Amino acid sequence: MTNVLDLFRLDGRVAVVTGASSGLGVGFARALGQAGADVVLAARRADRLEEVVRDVRGTGRRALTVTTDVSDPEQCTALAEAAVAEFGRIDILVNNAGVGTAVPALHERPEEFRRVIDVNLNGAYWAAQACARVMEPGSSIINIASVLGLIKSYAPQAAYAASKAGLIGLTRDLAQQWSGRRGIRVNAIAPGYFASEMTAQIPPDKLMTFIGNTSPLRRLGEQHELDAAVVFLAGPGASYITGSTLAVDGGMSGH
Repeated sequence: MTNVLDLFRLDGRVAVVTGASSGLGVGFARALGQAGADVVLAARRADRLEEVVRDVRGTGRRALTVTTDVSDPEQCTALAEAAVAEFGRIDILVNNAGVGTAVPALHERPEEFRRVIDVNLNGAYWAAQACARVMEPGSSIINIASVLGLIKSYAPQAAYAASKAGLIGLTRDLAQQWSGRRGIRVNAIAPGYFASEMTAQIPPDKLMTFIGNTSPLRRLGEQHELDAAVVFLAGPGASYITGSTLAVDGGMSGH
């Protein structure tokens, strides 16, 4: 009989986390290491990855850093190749790299809009392509979308909302293409508001007023609450889940 706790273990698996140098990505990398996975840490700011490397290695797992701008398909290919060269496989991809803006639609410059789409949506696609080419059946891709792909924002965030709604659509399509044929599950997580570099740019009083009016739990999420969702979707406990978007948002999307 399977021990239910074993369904949340990732021993012997290799996870790639993009956007691992700050914010939520740091927590994901640590959590995956704690669950037993070796972790490949990808980010544009490689100098900020060293502390995360120490944390992962402190769990007894191996870690590798790869400087990567996910908006460049060739760098995503190089990321996958580096992971396989070091660890021999890729079992998990957490597509976490992302940028956000808050610009009124009539004032947003084309290059601003394109940059957000290029990282948040296109970058997730290039990383998924590169990793899926080497993933074996039983692997898992987790796209970090946003509650703003499901509901309206209080701020003018057309590019960000469009990119995250697109990522949810991409998740469904890749699950359709890859889950049956290749045995790769593809799911998304739609976080609500968590303490991060992005939310730090919002005046605290305005942020909490918005959360109080839209979330039944009336508070920011905590990192471990999102880590648990990532570890669940990455592992065997979610073996019958694909093409889904899990909202971890304090009830915002159902409010």
